[in-house]
Amino acid sequence: MKKNYMLLFASSMFVFVGLRAQQDKLTTHFIYDKMSVNPGETGMDDGICATSIYRNQWDKVNGAPNSVIFNLEANMNRFFPGGLGISFFHDAIGFNRQNNVLLNYSYPLSLGSAGKLGIGVGVGMINFGMSPVWVPPTTPSDPSLPVGFSATNLDMNAGLYWNGSQDYYAGISATHLNEALLKKTTSTGFGNIDQKYQTARHYYVMGGKKFRNVASGDIDVQVMLRTDMIKYSADLNVRYFWRGIAYGGLTYRTIDAVGVMLGWMPIKNMTIGYSYDLTTNKLSSVSRGSHEILLKYCYFIPKPPITRSKHPKWL
Repeated sequence: MKKNYMLLFASSMFVFVGLRAQQDKLTTHFIYDKMSVNPGETGMDDGICATSIYRNQWDKVNGAPNSVIFNLEANMNRFFPGGLGISFFHDAIGFNRQNNVLLNYSYPLSLGSAGKLGIGVGVGMINFGMSPVWVPPTTPSDPSLPVGFSATNLDMNAGLYWNGSQDYYAGISATHLNEALLKKTTSTGFGNIDQKYQTARHYYVMGGKKFRNVASGDIDVQVMLRTDMIKYSADLNVRYFWRGIAYGGLTYRTIDAVGVMLGWMPIKNMTIGYSYDLTTNKLSSVSRGSHEILLKYCYFIPKPPITRSKHPKWL
Protein backbone atom coordinates (compact mmCIF):
# COMPACT_ATOMS: atom_id res chain seq x y z
CA MET A 1 0.00 0.00 0.00
CA LYS A 2 2.81 2.40 0.85
CA LYS A 3 4.48 1.68 -2.48
CA ASN A 4 1.23 2.31 -4.35
CA TYR A 5 0.73 5.53 -2.40
CA MET A 6 4.16 6.79 -3.47
CA LEU A 7 3.46 5.90 -7.12
CA LEU A 8 0.21 7.86 -7.04
CA PHE A 9 1.95 10.86 -5.50
CA ALA A 10 4.74 10.72 -8.09
CA SER A 11 2.13 10.58 -10.84
CA SER A 12 0.37 13.64 -9.49
CA MET A 13 3.66 15.53 -9.35
CA PHE A 14 4.26 14.69 -13.01
CA VAL A 15 0.83 16.06 -13.92
CA PHE A 16 1.53 19.36 -12.18
CA VAL A 17 4.92 19.84 -13.81
CA GLY A 18 3.74 19.00 -17.33
CA LEU A 19 0.38 20.80 -17.42
CA ARG A 20 -0.62 22.08 -20.85
CA ALA A 21 -3.90 22.99 -22.56
CA GLN A 22 -5.28 24.66 -25.68
CA GLN A 23 -3.67 28.10 -25.51
CA ASP A 24 -4.78 29.93 -28.66
CA LYS A 25 -8.37 29.96 -29.80
CA LEU A 26 -9.86 28.74 -33.05
CA THR A 27 -12.31 31.08 -34.79
CA THR A 28 -14.19 30.64 -38.03
CA HIS A 29 -14.53 34.43 -38.33
CA PHE A 30 -10.75 34.87 -37.99
CA ILE A 31 -10.84 37.67 -40.56
CA TYR A 32 -12.44 39.83 -37.82
CA ASP A 33 -9.88 38.75 -35.20
CA LYS A 34 -6.58 39.41 -36.98
CA MET A 35 -5.22 41.90 -34.45
CA SER A 36 -5.11 39.49 -31.51
CA VAL A 37 -2.82 37.07 -33.37
CA ASN A 38 -1.02 39.64 -35.56
CA PRO A 39 -0.53 43.07 -33.92
CA GLY A 40 0.85 44.38 -37.22
CA GLU A 41 -2.78 44.68 -38.40
CA THR A 42 -3.68 47.11 -35.60
CA GLY A 43 -5.34 50.23 -36.96
CA MET A 44 -4.49 49.49 -40.58
CA ASP A 45 -8.03 50.45 -41.58
CA ASP A 46 -9.37 53.93 -40.90
CA GLY A 47 -11.70 54.51 -37.96
CA ILE A 48 -12.28 53.07 -34.50
CA CYS A 49 -13.53 49.47 -34.53
CA ALA A 50 -14.87 47.25 -31.76
CA THR A 51 -15.29 43.49 -32.35
CA SER A 52 -16.76 40.80 -30.12
CA ILE A 53 -16.83 37.07 -30.86
CA TYR A 54 -18.34 34.24 -28.83
CA ARG A 55 -17.53 30.62 -29.76
CA ASN A 56 -19.09 27.45 -28.36
CA GLN A 57 -16.80 24.72 -29.67
CA TRP A 58 -17.97 21.12 -29.94
CA ASP A 59 -21.43 21.74 -28.52
CA LYS A 60 -22.70 19.15 -26.01
CA VAL A 61 -19.17 17.79 -25.36
CA ASN A 62 -18.57 18.05 -21.61
CA GLY A 63 -15.71 20.45 -20.85
CA ALA A 64 -15.27 21.57 -24.48
CA PRO A 65 -13.81 25.06 -25.14
CA ASN A 66 -16.00 28.15 -24.77
CA SER A 67 -14.28 31.35 -25.89
CA VAL A 68 -14.98 35.09 -25.70
CA ILE A 69 -12.95 37.63 -27.68
CA PHE A 70 -13.09 41.43 -27.55
CA ASN A 71 -10.93 43.71 -29.69
CA LEU A 72 -10.82 47.51 -29.80
CA GLU A 73 -8.52 49.22 -32.27
CA ALA A 74 -8.07 52.67 -33.80
CA ASN A 75 -6.07 54.32 -36.55
CA MET A 76 -4.12 57.10 -34.82
CA ASN A 77 -2.43 58.69 -37.86
CA ARG A 78 -4.30 61.95 -37.19
CA PHE A 79 -2.33 62.31 -33.94
CA PHE A 80 0.84 60.23 -34.44
CA PRO A 81 1.96 57.48 -36.86
CA GLY A 82 0.46 54.07 -36.22
CA GLY A 83 -2.48 52.23 -34.74
CA LEU A 84 -3.36 51.35 -31.15
CA GLY A 85 -5.53 48.52 -29.91
CA ILE A 86 -6.40 46.33 -26.96
CA SER A 87 -7.37 42.68 -27.24
CA PHE A 88 -8.98 40.46 -24.60
CA PHE A 89 -9.46 36.71 -24.78
CA HIS A 90 -11.15 34.36 -22.30
CA ASP A 91 -11.17 30.60 -22.73
CA ALA A 92 -12.83 27.97 -20.54
CA ILE A 93 -11.92 24.30 -21.06
CA GLY A 94 -13.02 21.81 -18.43
CA PHE A 95 -11.49 22.87 -15.11
CA ASN A 96 -9.15 25.35 -16.84
CA ARG A 97 -9.60 29.10 -17.34
CA GLN A 98 -7.28 31.27 -19.41
CA ASN A 99 -7.32 35.07 -19.84
CA ASN A 100 -5.15 37.19 -22.12
CA VAL A 101 -5.03 41.00 -22.25
CA LEU A 102 -2.63 42.75 -24.63
CA LEU A 103 -1.97 46.33 -25.71
CA ASN A 104 -1.08 46.39 -29.41
CA TYR A 105 0.79 48.96 -31.51
CA SER A 106 1.51 48.92 -35.25
CA TYR A 107 3.81 51.28 -37.13
CA PRO A 108 2.74 51.79 -40.77
CA LEU A 109 5.43 51.80 -43.43
CA SER A 110 4.07 53.12 -46.72
CA LEU A 111 5.54 51.68 -49.91
CA GLY A 112 3.96 54.03 -52.38
CA SER A 113 1.15 52.76 -54.58
CA ALA A 114 1.98 49.11 -53.79
CA GLY A 115 0.52 49.18 -50.30
CA LYS A 116 1.37 49.55 -46.63
CA LEU A 117 3.33 47.34 -44.22
CA GLY A 118 2.32 47.25 -40.55
CA ILE A 119 5.08 46.38 -38.06
CA GLY A 120 3.39 45.46 -34.80
CA VAL A 121 4.01 44.32 -31.27
CA GLY A 122 1.63 43.32 -28.47
CA VAL A 123 2.54 43.38 -24.77
CA GLY A 124 0.30 42.32 -21.92
CA MET A 125 -0.38 39.46 -19.55
CA ILE A 126 -1.62 35.90 -19.54
CA ASN A 127 -3.46 34.37 -16.59
CA PHE A 128 -4.12 30.66 -16.18
CA GLY A 129 -6.21 29.07 -13.47
CA MET A 130 -7.46 25.60 -12.66
CA SER A 131 -10.29 24.92 -10.22
CA PRO A 132 -11.13 21.22 -10.20
CA VAL A 133 -14.35 20.02 -8.58
CA TRP A 134 -14.43 16.36 -7.62
CA VAL A 135 -17.45 14.25 -6.69
CA PRO A 136 -17.68 11.12 -4.51
CA PRO A 137 -16.21 8.57 -4.18
CA THR A 138 -13.05 10.67 -4.68
CA THR A 139 -12.10 13.18 -2.01
CA PRO A 140 -9.94 16.34 -1.99
CA SER A 141 -7.35 14.46 0.08
CA ASP A 142 -6.60 12.02 -2.73
CA PRO A 143 -2.95 12.80 -3.68
CA SER A 144 -3.49 11.61 -7.27
CA LEU A 145 -5.93 14.46 -7.98
CA PRO A 146 -4.77 17.97 -9.00
CA VAL A 147 -5.65 20.92 -6.78
CA GLY A 148 -6.66 24.40 -7.87
CA PHE A 149 -4.18 27.19 -8.59
CA SER A 150 -3.86 30.45 -10.53
CA ALA A 151 -0.84 32.34 -11.88
CA THR A 152 -0.10 35.37 -14.09
CA ASN A 153 2.89 36.33 -16.22
CA LEU A 154 4.05 38.55 -19.08
CA ASP A 155 2.83 37.77 -22.60
CA MET A 156 4.15 39.15 -25.93
CA ASN A 157 3.10 38.97 -29.59
CA ALA A 158 4.71 40.34 -32.78
CA GLY A 159 3.81 40.41 -36.45
CA LEU A 160 4.11 41.89 -39.92
CA TYR A 161 0.96 42.71 -41.90
CA TRP A 162 0.90 43.76 -45.55
CA ASN A 163 -2.14 45.65 -46.83
CA GLY A 164 -1.92 45.66 -50.63
CA SER A 165 -3.53 48.31 -52.78
CA GLN A 166 -5.25 45.70 -54.97
CA ASP A 167 -7.69 44.40 -52.33
CA TYR A 168 -5.43 41.76 -50.82
CA TYR A 169 -3.51 41.27 -47.59
CA ALA A 170 -0.88 38.94 -46.12
CA GLY A 171 0.61 38.53 -42.67
CA ILE A 172 3.04 36.52 -40.58
CA SER A 173 3.16 36.59 -36.80
CA ALA A 174 3.93 34.79 -33.56
CA THR A 175 2.11 34.76 -30.21
CA HIS A 176 3.50 33.98 -26.73
CA LEU A 177 6.98 34.98 -27.89
CA ASN A 178 8.45 34.76 -24.40
CA GLU A 179 6.88 31.31 -23.73
CA ALA A 180 6.03 32.39 -20.19
CA LEU A 181 6.10 29.85 -17.38
CA LEU A 182 3.23 30.27 -14.91
CA LYS A 183 3.87 28.53 -11.62
CA LYS A 184 2.76 28.39 -8.02
CA THR A 185 3.78 26.34 -4.98
CA THR A 186 0.81 24.99 -3.06
CA SER A 187 0.95 23.50 0.43
CA THR A 188 -1.13 20.35 0.94
CA GLY A 189 -1.41 17.65 3.56
CA PHE A 190 1.12 15.73 1.51
CA GLY A 191 3.72 18.51 1.36
CA ASN A 192 4.45 21.32 -1.09
CA ILE A 193 3.47 20.79 -4.71
CA ASP A 194 4.89 22.87 -7.57
CA GLN A 195 2.17 23.56 -10.12
CA LYS A 196 3.27 24.84 -13.53
CA TYR A 197 1.69 25.88 -16.81
CA GLN A 198 3.99 26.39 -19.79
CA THR A 199 2.86 28.60 -22.66
CA ALA A 200 3.93 27.60 -26.16
CA ARG A 201 4.88 29.91 -29.00
CA HIS A 202 2.36 29.82 -31.87
CA TYR A 203 3.05 30.86 -35.45
CA TYR A 204 0.50 32.24 -37.93
CA VAL A 205 0.43 32.90 -41.67
CA MET A 206 -2.64 34.62 -43.09
CA GLY A 207 -3.76 36.01 -46.40
CA GLY A 208 -6.82 37.06 -48.34
CA LYS A 209 -8.09 38.58 -51.56
CA LYS A 210 -11.36 40.31 -52.53
CA PHE A 211 -12.80 40.00 -56.04
CA ARG A 212 -15.22 42.81 -56.81
CA ASN A 213 -18.24 42.93 -59.11
CA VAL A 214 -18.74 39.19 -59.43
CA ALA A 215 -22.38 38.19 -60.14
CA SER A 216 -23.67 41.52 -58.81
CA GLY A 217 -21.63 41.19 -55.64
CA ASP A 218 -18.16 40.67 -54.19
CA ILE A 219 -16.30 37.47 -53.29
CA ASP A 220 -13.48 37.22 -50.77
CA VAL A 221 -11.16 34.32 -50.03
CA GLN A 222 -9.31 34.02 -46.69
CA VAL A 223 -6.61 31.59 -45.54
CA MET A 224 -5.18 31.08 -42.05
CA LEU A 225 -2.33 28.69 -41.17
CA ARG A 226 -1.39 28.08 -37.52
CA THR A 227 1.02 25.86 -35.63
CA ASP A 228 2.82 25.46 -32.31
CA MET A 229 5.43 23.30 -34.11
CA ILE A 230 3.70 20.19 -32.75
CA LYS A 231 0.27 20.37 -34.35
CA TYR A 232 -0.82 22.18 -37.49
CA SER A 233 -4.15 23.42 -38.79
CA ALA A 234 -5.37 25.49 -41.70
CA ASP A 235 -8.61 27.39 -42.38
CA LEU A 236 -10.05 28.31 -45.77
CA ASN A 237 -13.01 30.71 -45.97
CA VAL A 238 -14.92 31.78 -49.09
CA ARG A 239 -17.72 34.37 -48.80
CA TYR A 240 -20.11 36.07 -51.20
CA PHE A 241 -21.30 39.62 -50.35
CA TRP A 242 -24.65 40.69 -51.70
CA ARG A 243 -25.03 44.45 -52.25
CA GLY A 244 -23.12 45.25 -49.08
CA ILE A 245 -26.11 44.08 -47.03
CA ALA A 246 -25.44 40.40 -46.31
CA TYR A 247 -22.93 37.63 -46.91
CA GLY A 248 -22.90 33.86 -47.01
CA GLY A 249 -19.94 31.53 -47.16
CA LEU A 250 -18.31 28.20 -46.55
CA THR A 251 -15.31 27.32 -44.39
CA TYR A 252 -13.03 24.31 -44.09
CA ARG A 253 -10.66 23.55 -41.21
CA THR A 254 -8.24 20.67 -41.57
CA ILE A 255 -8.85 17.70 -39.28
CA ASP A 256 -11.71 19.47 -37.50
CA ALA A 257 -14.73 20.86 -39.33
CA VAL A 258 -16.59 22.19 -42.33
CA GLY A 259 -18.98 25.06 -41.78
CA VAL A 260 -21.43 27.65 -43.02
CA MET A 261 -21.07 31.40 -42.46
CA LEU A 262 -23.88 33.97 -42.56
CA GLY A 263 -23.70 37.70 -42.02
CA TRP A 264 -25.89 40.79 -42.07
CA MET A 265 -25.05 44.50 -42.13
CA PRO A 266 -28.22 46.12 -40.67
CA ILE A 267 -26.71 49.62 -40.63
CA LYS A 268 -23.65 51.23 -42.08
CA ASN A 269 -20.36 50.04 -40.52
CA MET A 270 -22.02 47.29 -38.44
CA THR A 271 -21.69 43.53 -39.05
CA ILE A 272 -23.56 40.71 -37.34
CA GLY A 273 -22.31 37.23 -38.15
CA TYR A 274 -23.00 33.60 -37.32
CA SER A 275 -21.26 30.38 -38.24
CA TYR A 276 -21.99 26.72 -37.67
CA ASP A 277 -19.16 24.20 -37.95
CA LEU A 278 -19.97 20.53 -38.49
CA THR A 279 -17.41 18.46 -36.60
CA THR A 280 -15.46 16.00 -38.76
CA ASN A 281 -12.89 14.68 -36.27
CA LYS A 282 -13.25 11.84 -33.75
CA LEU A 283 -15.68 13.91 -31.67
CA SER A 284 -18.26 13.88 -34.48
CA SER A 285 -20.21 11.07 -32.83
CA VAL A 286 -20.88 13.16 -29.68
CA SER A 287 -20.47 16.78 -30.79
CA ARG A 288 -23.36 18.78 -32.19
CA GLY A 289 -20.98 21.09 -33.97
CA SER A 290 -19.55 24.49 -33.08
CA HIS A 291 -21.43 27.79 -32.94
CA GLU A 292 -19.93 31.25 -33.33
CA ILE A 293 -21.50 34.70 -33.02
CA LEU A 294 -19.86 37.91 -34.23
CA LEU A 295 -20.64 41.59 -33.65
CA LYS A 296 -18.51 44.39 -35.12
CA TYR A 297 -19.01 48.14 -35.33
CA CYS A 298 -16.73 50.88 -36.67
CA TYR A 299 -16.91 54.63 -36.13
CA PHE A 300 -15.15 56.99 -38.51
CA ILE A 301 -14.15 60.39 -37.13
CA PRO A 302 -15.30 63.13 -39.53
CA LYS A 303 -12.55 65.11 -41.21
CA PRO A 304 -12.07 68.65 -39.84
CA PRO A 305 -14.17 71.14 -41.85
CA ILE A 306 -12.36 73.49 -44.21
CA THR A 307 -12.88 77.05 -43.03
CA ARG A 308 -13.56 79.49 -45.84
CA SER A 309 -13.69 83.29 -45.68
CA LYS A 310 -15.13 85.71 -48.22
CA HIS A 311 -13.56 88.82 -46.67
CA PRO A 312 -11.62 90.77 -49.35
CA LYS A 313 -8.55 90.70 -47.11
CA TRP A 314 -8.32 86.89 -47.45
CA LEU A 315 -9.06 86.58 -51.16
